[in-house]
Amino acid sequence: MSKKQLKQDYTYAVGRRREAVARVRLYSHMKDGQKWGEISLKKGQIIVNEKPVEAYFPDKTARVAYQKPLLLTKTEDKFAITVKVSGGGQNGQLEAMIAGIARTLASTDRVKFRPLLKSAGLLTRDPRVRQRRNVGTGGKARRKKQNPKR
Repeated sequence: MSKKQLKQDYTYAVGRRREAVARVRLYSHMKDGQKWGEISLKKGQIIVNEKPVEAYFPDKTARVAYQKPLLLTKTEDKFAITVKVSGGGQNGQLEAMIAGIARTLASTDRVKFRPLLKSAGLLTRDPRVRQRRNVGTGGKARRKKQNPKR
């Protein structure tokens, strides 16, 4: 199957954290070994920027974090997930991906999954962003210019 044929069978959501944006697709009606571009997708597999998630986020704490929404809803081996992440740093990208996965799961079954994910705090977007540079601060947000009269 090509990418065009797979397009009908997914749920889509966007997760954001600071500068990072994660576009998540959750494939539900998929046969094991189905091709997605160069990679063959299986149920329970997560692909991030066309790499396996273990290669993109190799840390063990990251593995626990991105599997949290799937473990809460008991859907570890029911879906294949593809993620395109851009912007921000690695931690911001990871948290954006978690938010995106939680949003796709919540939209697949609103009655069962949404209350679980909401109580765990996975559907709340973290609104913190970088503070803008202010006038008279010498190029930084909180820096004050040096006073020459001492």
